[in-house]
Amino acid sequence: MSAAVDRLVEVVRLLREHCLWTAALTHASLVTYLIEESYELVEAIEDGHPEEDLKGELADVLLQVVLHSEIARERDAFDLDGVAAALTDKMVRRNRHVFTADGALQPSFPSTVEEIIASWDEAKRQEKHDGGDSPRLVGPGALEGLPRHLPALALAQKALGRAERRRALDGLASAEGAPIPRADDPVSGTQAPVAPAFATEEELGEFLLGVVREARARGLDAERALRTAVASL
Repeated sequence: MSAAVDRLVEVVRLLREHCLWTAALTHASLVTYLIEESYELVEAIEDGHPEEDLKGELADVLLQVVLHSEIARERDAFDLDGVAAALTDKMVRRNRHVFTADGALQPSFPSTVEEIIASWDEAKRQEKHDGGDSPRLVGPGALEGLPRHLPALALAQKALGRAERRRALDGLASAEGAPIPRADDPVSGTQAPVAPAFATEEELGEFLLGVVREARARGLDAERALRTAVASL
């Protein structure tokens, strides 16, 4: 690693040895800080903060990685070098449109994003030895490997995207949900979505899933759109 990274690891190690507060940190107690620092990074990116601010937020997220790695090293599990090596292996393995199995560059590269996504998805599928029936549009197959603590809108968008790609790999048609009802908006003169009356949370959930499905179809990020709308309140 670089001298700067080596020094960072050394500083964190010394803090673990000589600072009672840092020494008491565990994987579990760090979770809240990881979430907080990640959202602060998201805010810096989406709000267009100055480069120095962005660097600082990236540093805070990096600190979380180094702390978790050091805690693991103390119990002889792995260290930051091991984390970096595991990530390198995964990137080479999953990006086989760029790398050969031994990490060398391929002689040629895909010319479309669709080819790249198909290659990535097939590599992940082989890793997990997928088989049997195709996964449902949203269900255990689509949710496998996704963090269950993702915000619901982000989870829905990723699960829908994953399921659609898997259906494409299986040669199946895209699964379309029920269209969202629309009516003419007298103010804008355009058609606006109409929210039906909900009797249960299940009905509301199905409607929200339809909203996310339509957002994906239009190339929109439902999670970011809702954050932006809430910020304008």
